[in-house]
Amino acid sequence: MTLFLLVLFAAIVFEYINGFHDTANAIATVVSTKVLTPRLAVVWAAFWNLVGALAGTAVAKTISGGLVDPSAVTMTTVLAALTSAIVWNLFTWWLGLPSSSSHALIGGLCGAALATAGGKWSVLIWHAHDKKGAAIGLWPKVVLPMFSSPLAGLIGGFLLMTLLTIALRKVTPRIVGMVFGKAQLLSAGFMGFSHGSNDAQKTMGIITLALFTGTSTGAFKDLPPWAHFLRISEFKDIPYWVIITCALTMAAGTAGGGWRIIRTMGHKMVKMQPVHGFAAETTAALILHGTALLGVPVSTTHVISTSIMGVGATKRLSAVKWGVVERILWAWVLTLPVTALLGFLFEVLFSVGRPAA
Repeated sequence: MTLFLLVLFAAIVFEYINGFHDTANAIATVVSTKVLTPRLAVVWAAFWNLVGALAGTAVAKTISGGLVDPSAVTMTTVLAALTSAIVWNLFTWWLGLPSSSSHALIGGLCGAALATAGGKWSVLIWHAHDKKGAAIGLWPKVVLPMFSSPLAGLIGGFLLMTLLTIALRKVTPRIVGMVFGKAQLLSAGFMGFSHGSNDAQKTMGIITLALFTGTSTGAFKDLPPWAHFLRISEFKDIPYWVIITCALTMAAGTAGGGWRIIRTMGHKMVKMQPVHGFAAETTAALILHGTALLGVPVSTTHVISTSIMGVGATKRLSAVKWGVVERILWAWVLTLPVTALLGFLFEVLFSVGRPAA
């Protein structure tokens, strides 16, 4: 039970960090276009993060049972996964790099599970189908979307901005700025909602995995009657107390801000006006909401970053500051392997002196 409480604490810390680490994803554009002040933008994003986090559980179910074999996961595995993701998120936040919290958690979980299984790669679910025939596993839920979702953001941002440019070619810049200054409030809210509906669910899934592990291994067998809500025998609906906890924690983290990353996303990549911010946020939000409904844990960071690049490229390719983009791409490439290695090492470290199962 003590170990579970440590896991729960680590999960809440991760969710809070995820909130302020990914704040920039939801509000960088609305801040850079000066539609909202940073303080108001954070409050706006935090509210919609909270609403979005309560909107569904499809992504949570993918994390809890669709990526690694749950029977091979221990409480220490979950703790190692969370620790690796926290370390990587704090490191990239310190550097001001908008890396993926989603991939940090998934990489940590895979590495930790591999260590728990003694290096048996079969513990990782590469491609399978659930009881309803839906595809699950790392390939359809993580690897393929890791490439397709940023590409969709890049193309979608470019196409939407191109259509807006054509449609507004006879409208004065003052009118365009005024209209899309208001419209960007809606797109920023939609972005916050989509971010909450996708990202908050990942921690819901990892806590549910810990609850299942504690139940199946007998760690919760001596709990008092009032603590029955901790026991889950199979993966069905995510416990409601887990949903509420994660939603509130992410909203609190978002309210904490993440100004280092906001400067990178909102000011260093592309110089934007309200219409550009609207196009980027709308494109990213549509992709994130669609993937959340499908239970695909895509990276909010990847999608909004490439949407901004696509919008910026409609001006001219040189409008995108490719040196900054290169730094971001390196963070993307390194996140999964580095966190997998960290997860493996933390699992080994945490298991020292632990009796064999």
